[in-house]
Amino acid sequence: MWRCLVIEDDRENARYVASGLSELGHVAVVCHEGVEALDRAIKSSWDVIILDRMLPHGVDGLSILATLRSLGKKTPVLVLSALTALDDRISGLDAGGDDYLVKPFAFSELLARLKALVRRSRAEGERRTLQVADLNVDLSASKVERAGRAIVLQPREFRLLAYLMLNAHNVVTRTMLLEEVWDYRFDPQSNVIDVQVSRLRRKVDSEFSTALIHTVRGAGYMLSDRCDSVTASRLP
Repeated sequence: MWRCLVIEDDRENARYVASGLSELGHVAVVCHEGVEALDRAIKSSWDVIILDRMLPHGVDGLSILATLRSLGKKTPVLVLSALTALDDRISGLDAGGDDYLVKPFAFSELLARLKALVRRSRAEGERRTLQVADLNVDLSASKVERAGRAIVLQPREFRLLAYLMLNAHNVVTRTMLLEEVWDYRFDPQSNVIDVQVSRLRRKVDSEFSTALIHTVRGAGYMLSDRCDSVTASRLP
């Protein structure tokens, strides 16, 4: 059973989502306005939040999301929106969203995405601390340190780094990252992965003498402190 907060101003759509979740045995609480939704999101514990991007009365979905992340809330958030442009999707994810679903949508797809978010959130709470060279990632506490220095990451940056760490010294393709970190199929020609990796690299590598995040030309990315591994991966 999940505790789900459904933040959606469209009452018919909210009822559709909440009813579907309730029929499956989950608890679904609905909020139609941003102020009330933010209060509930902060004060109560949720397994997942379904968040409409466009809300009335001045408090929109991305504002709620930004506030939650600034308070350290790690609850998985699925952003719903009628905005379909790639930039809109990226801005929703960059604000701290864990996934982005465009309206109209099928309930079966919504449910599949929620299952993936909840499963990953619970699994991350059970995993161990990861280390490569002087980089340490505490998956349960969502904390990152390099050479004893704390590195502050956005939720998606943290998941990206964790996935690279879990696959340390191995090439990770862009497709793998889209499926495992984003749970979303972007246009394969988009540069969303490159942008996110570049941001992560600036935080993890830029102030240290040894680079750990490498681009493997024509293949993807690798997190490694072994130069020979990166060199070998470039060979045909």
